[in-house]
Amino acid sequence: MMIAPTHTPAAVSSEEAALLAAPDSEYMSPEQLVFFRDRLRAERDSLLQAALETTQHLHEFERTPDPSDRASLEEDHSLELRVRDRERKHLHTIDEALARIDDGSYGWCEFSGDPIGIARLLARPTATLSLEAQELHERKRKMRGR
Repeated sequence: MMIAPTHTPAAVSSEEAALLAAPDSEYMSPEQLVFFRDRLRAERDSLLQAALETTQHLHEFERTPDPSDRASLEEDHSLELRVRDRERKHLHTIDEALARIDDGSYGWCEFSGDPIGIARLLARPTATLSLEAQELHERKRKMRGR
């Protein structure tokens, strides 16, 4: 018998709840920008720390005479490098988001100029498109792909 997984929303911190409850007139206020800058910097620091640990781990040469063990180890290293490459690309999007905070365009849709929304930015702090613009973009991309 299969049991359906239960989906519980992620716990929302009191700071996040305050952001979500803020009136529209406070959208991208200095306090909100500080919150997102801190969140982006923490994510960036975490990714840089993971990259450093990966570099140290890959420099630790593990000699193994068994070809199967060696192949497994090489596959693990390959997977780890692919994950770090994805994270490296994400670092670039974090840096771009931090630059948008500095230039005043953070939180505003690049396509429509509308607010991206606090809930979306909490879920994806590097978002550059509102939910509606992102959906339109994905539909267009899907149509071109067919």
